[in-house]
Amino acid sequence: MLHLDFGFLNAQIISTYVVKGFVYSIQLTLVAMIGGIFIGTLLALMRLSGKKWLVMPAAVYVNTLRSIPLVMVILWFFLLIPAGFYSAIGGQFALAHRAELSAVITFTFFEAAYYSEIMRAGIQSVPKGQVYAGYAVGMTYKQCMQLVVLPQAFRNMLPVLLTQTIILFQDTSLVYAIGAYDLFHGMDLVAKNLSRPVESYLAAAVVYFIICFSLSMLVRRLQKKIQIIR
Repeated sequence: MLHLDFGFLNAQIISTYVVKGFVYSIQLTLVAMIGGIFIGTLLALMRLSGKKWLVMPAAVYVNTLRSIPLVMVILWFFLLIPAGFYSAIGGQFALAHRAELSAVITFTFFEAAYYSEIMRAGIQSVPKGQVYAGYAVGMTYKQCMQLVVLPQAFRNMLPVLLTQTIILFQDTSLVYAIGAYDLFHGMDLVAKNLSRPVESYLAAAVVYFIICFSLSMLVRRLQKKIQIIR
């Protein structure tokens, strides 16, 4: 540890190996967050609908994915989705970036299970009196959800949603298992090509820590503001 030398991490090395992986990690996080919240909200509404034919498949989906390790799901999606699927949606580009696209699909559907539980708790946190008031003024179930319940649920659950997104960003390093070019993969290439594994992995850990810690501080500030609004 006394002989650590980070001088090799210059602008050229970072731009050559690290930037591409960092950009992909951010893109994967954002796409999986947006897609996961959208699908998760639909799953939450299905579970709260009271209709068995909607509740059962949503419950099975959520409970199954929440019971399986993420790295296993990543490997399943990567190995089981045929190459023809990627060729159909993006031609040669999709085939050349199969691992990256597979990771996007996996994270979106996997995180949807977690966002679903967060949204379900958020919807249930809205007082039922407001729902009944919406019905009293002639709103339909859809209108009541769109105009009364979901806006408040998103506001109530925003800190938790962002916390889950921070966890999502940390988990993006698992796509290394299928060869996707993320931030960790870029730092791993630096370690192998320059024979500096200790410094490279320490630098990767520092980057993850700075990003996640900074976002955690923002979530705390946001949580305090929401408590004041309440």
